Amino acid sequence: MPSRPLFQDYPWVSSPAIISAPMSGFAGPALAHAVYKAGGIGFLGGLPDTKALYTALQDVTELVTGTRLPQPGADALPIGLGALLFAQKLDEVVALVKVFRPVAVWLFAAHEFADFKRWTEEIRKASNVTKIWIQIGSVTGAVKLAQSCKPDVLVLQGADAGGHGGEKGAGIISLIPETLYALQRLGLNDVSIVAAGGIADGSSVAAALTLGADGVVMGTRFLAAEETTVHPSYQAAILETEDGGQTTVRAKVFDELAGPNIWPRDFDGRALIAQSYRDHIKGISIEEIRKSHAEAKQTSHLGFDQENRRAAIWAGTGVGLVREKAHASDILTEVRQAAKVALERAMTIMG
Repeated sequence: MPSRPLFQDYPWVSSPAIISAPMSGFAGPALAHAVYKAGGIGFLGGLPDTKALYTALQDVTELVTGTRLPQPGADALPIGLGALLFAQKLDEVVALVKVFRPVAVWLFAAHEFADFKRWTEEIRKASNVTKIWIQIGSVTGAVKLAQSCKPDVLVLQGADAGGHGGEKGAGIISLIPETLYALQRLGLNDVSIVAAGGIADGSSVAAALTLGADGVVMGTRFLAAEETTVHPSYQAAILETEDGGQTTVRAKVFDELAGPNIWPRDFDGRALIAQSYRDHIKGISIEEIRKSHAEAKQTSHLGFDQENRRAAIWAGTGVGLVREKAHASDILTEVRQAAKVALERAMTIMG
């Protein structure tokens, strides 16, 4: 099995290692800092607006250190930064990495596979304290990345994940062990593995750890965190939704609502089933769907409310396990305790 210890690079992290996903538009300074303070690894979401991302990095730096810009010779900023390769410019992200020296950059969603190597090389040149995380949803892709980029962490995203991922994929229950086997067979041992997709409570954390993951990523669960930047109607939709395998769906139409889809061709996204999706299934034209969506976005609820839910509400199949708002620190405490109980129960059953 891969042998690189996750805690070696993130000494403040408590076990089990819990990571907040770099949800673009949701994962801001307050959430990243709160997760860090609670012994997790907090990530800022990637933003195409470089000025907004610069401000977010300043804000989280101030939360961590008390100053808005790193001091010369300072250690790595103990916050990660998400990067959407298809939507952001490499030189702009590299410039931010040089200034703020985040502890990790999480690469995701490239138009071409070779882009991962180019981004990895340039970021490593910009900061020797910044670790490279790469998100992928296939065994073949994970092996190719381990060989070509030598990332510090591979984020293995299962098909249950909310938001965007590859159209084709497996759940983490097979994705993680098969990837570990493939990496071990090729001697690609110097990489940590973290699991993402459908993980929203302690028992799913325990399951991911027994599959061989070194840590877990949660996204949907943190949509109910007090520190997350999220519209109240969006958050209410998350909290009221149950049976996520039936009430969410993966589809490309969610990326067509505001205009032509800009995501790489092999990607789709999982969101709550809402009227825009139902209209799509009925065969209503995308022009009509966009018109209704635009009208709903003009309301105070931005199209997220139950009465006229037309905007995309990204959520994984674990959404039914997200039942109440809480501070991020309380979420981490609850999940860690429940994971311990689940693992102890499993050991009892095993005898």
